[in-house]
This record gives sequence, C-alpha cells and structure tokens, in this order.
Amino acid sequence: MEELINRICAKAGISEDTAREAVGIILRFLHKDGPTDKVDQVIDAIPGARAFLEGGDGGKKGGFLGGLASMTGMGAMGALNELTNVGLSMGEVQTVTRQVVAYAKEKAGDDIVDDIIESIPGLSQVV
Repeated sequence: MEELINRICAKAGISEDTAREAVGIILRFLHKDGPTDKVDQVIDAIPGARAFLEGGDGGKKGGFLGGLASMTGMGAMGALNELTNVGLSMGEVQTVTRQVVAYAKEKAGDDIVDDIIESIPGLSQVV
C-alpha cells in the first residue's frame, strides 16, 4: 500500500493522510458495490490492501461516519461525496481514482479491473 500511497501523494500533490483516507474510501466503495469475487481478487493482488481495508492500516478516520454514505447505498456519488469531504477537489478525486485504477491494473490485470469499473454505475464517469 505504501507504493500506492506515495504514488498518489506525488501525482495529486496531497498529504499522506489525505491519500490514505481517499484510498480507504475507494476500497470500501469497491468492496461494497463491486462484484465481490472480482473485487476480492483485486484486493488480494495489491500488497497490504486486505489489511488496509479491514482497518489494520490507514483509512483510520473512516469508521462509522466514514462509511456512512456507502452503507446507505449511495454508490459512486456517495464515494465522490466522501472524497470531496476529506478536502479533495474534483481534479484531485480524478487523479487519485485514476492512480488507484492504474495500480490495481498493474497488480491484478486490466480485464478484471475493467470488469469491476463496468459493473458499477457511475464509476466510469470518474475514471
């Protein structure tokens, strides 16, 4: 996860804490709204992502309120709202999301990541 976090910090020009929060939001969103089998494959292919998602590292500010939009079924718009609430501009949201997608493709493969993106309404508009 450190490689991904560092990459996001460099590309988006955001702090490490903000990058961690953003990745946590994105992973929780994908885990909730994506096809479980494929999302699990991607999470398992990214070193440290499973522990990160389960709260062992980063995403520490998520908790109940951090995941509220996802829990209420707001999908991509809920995740977008969470990302802007941690202080990201729309441009930064796109940069962060694109970095997560690119990294996931490097680790898990293009096809599986593209399948996940296509299966979640509204996600392709951000990516």
